Amino acid sequence: MTRERFICEVRVCQGRLRRFLISLCGDAALADDLAQEALVRAYVTSDRFSGNFKAWVFRIAYNCFIDHLRRQPEPAVSIEAPQALHVQDTGGADGAFLHEELRLALAQIPEKERTAIALHYFEDLSVKEIATIMQIPSGTVKYYLSVGRDHLRERIRQ
Repeated sequence: MTRERFICEVRVCQGRLRRFLISLCGDAALADDLAQEALVRAYVTSDRFSGNFKAWVFRIAYNCFIDHLRRQPEPAVSIEAPQALHVQDTGGADGAFLHEELRLALAQIPEKERTAIALHYFEDLSVKEIATIMQIPSGTVKYYLSVGRDHLRERIRQ
């Protein structure tokens, strides 16, 4: 892959990549660091790349997030980060309150469920693309989506 093509591909997906990482870690500064690390890793190995660029870069970013979690003695998710979902307010204070509940509930579910939900609902990726990114079977992605929705529903009702 040429440098110019890499830059073009990054411009197309960098906003979505950052939003995905924010939804995982709940911290904009950390998401920026992870995105930068992922893009550097991608660039270094771009000569060996072939296939779906977005899925490839999201996989690298997901691995960077997992590596970060492994280095942390405590969970890296902060439920205090207001920018975690980057959902625009459509209904004034009531709309903001609804999104706040969702953001807090997302921060409380397991990382794999949160990842599948963020990729599917926030990034509009298919089950097959999510399976590629998370390196798990499609059936497992469907399971994480189903269980994740149930866990979100439980958390929001509480």
